[in-house]
Amino acid sequence: MILSTLASHSSLQILHGAKMEGFRTAILSSQTRENFYRRFGFIDNFLVYKNEEEAINLLNSLQDAIFIPHGSLIEYVGIERVSKIKLPIFGNRNLFPWESNQVKKMKLLEMSNIKTPTRFERPEDVDRLVIVKLPGAKGGRGYFTARTKKEVKEGIKQLLDKKMIQNEDELIIQEYIIGIPMYFQFFYSPMLQRVELTGIDIRYETNVDGLRRLPGDIKADPTFVVAGNIPAVARESILPLAFEYAENFIKTTRNVVSPGVIGPFCLESIVTDQLDIIVFEFSGRIVAGTNIYVNGSPYSWLYWNEPMSVGRRIAREINLAIQKGKIEDVVT
Repeated sequence: MILSTLASHSSLQILHGAKMEGFRTAILSSQTRENFYRRFGFIDNFLVYKNEEEAINLLNSLQDAIFIPHGSLIEYVGIERVSKIKLPIFGNRNLFPWESNQVKKMKLLEMSNIKTPTRFERPEDVDRLVIVKLPGAKGGRGYFTARTKKEVKEGIKQLLDKKMIQNEDELIIQEYIIGIPMYFQFFYSPMLQRVELTGIDIRYETNVDGLRRLPGDIKADPTFVVAGNIPAVARESILPLAFEYAENFIKTTRNVVSPGVIGPFCLESIVTDQLDIIVFEFSGRIVAGTNIYVNGSPYSWLYWNEPMSVGRRIAREINLAIQKGKIEDVVT
């Protein structure tokens, strides 16, 4: 069997893990990225495309293959084209439309009895520091903070002028929570009937993290474009609440977006000075922050006692499903 993915995001980790679990591998790559990915010997097959329509046709030509999605898939290929993928997809493809809509995304968290930031329906309602977010996995590009309804309206106008959005209904306006970001990476295993904590990361954002190095008399507006990830380990007393939220989320998705979460997902959170967890977003598949744990995180070792990246964990789950004759339980 072949495990395949799109050349971006966490594709190296995914295919390296697949090879460690004994699978053949294939990568779907644009012509501009092909040379880079040919440097890695664990990639067996290259599907090189000129445009996104050709990409889907090439992918659908694979035989005996499973496709592994990641955060760049919808952003680069588009949700309409992704819906044409005929290969079995690891995880729940029905979550894609929810992830690409900020309002629907937050609704799932709220339905899961998870604490989330206050959400404002209109710029006129803003009465505190907020962050305004674009839909989809844009790595923070276009996000901005504002203190007043006037600043919100001005920021939205700039996004419209730059054609980063078609209309303001695409945006979500959230209270800006003061605290530290912690992105809790989980994996729900249908084969083992358990949820695992696979790691925690902090996003390294170019402007907002660079501002702290400026002299005090120089001012600049923060932006949130992600350039990398930093590993983190939480106080152990925080983890029970994180697991409670993860289990709530799994139950909600099972009821609302059948068959629910399968495999990796992430609760993207702020931890306050009261050690409370406020979840401001979720990712319903592997996140790029897992790339810092190719040899396993401090948490994955607790389950497996061997190197276990999330990429390898995905391949391990597929292997378990094949052995049990239940591959339909991990793909959609």
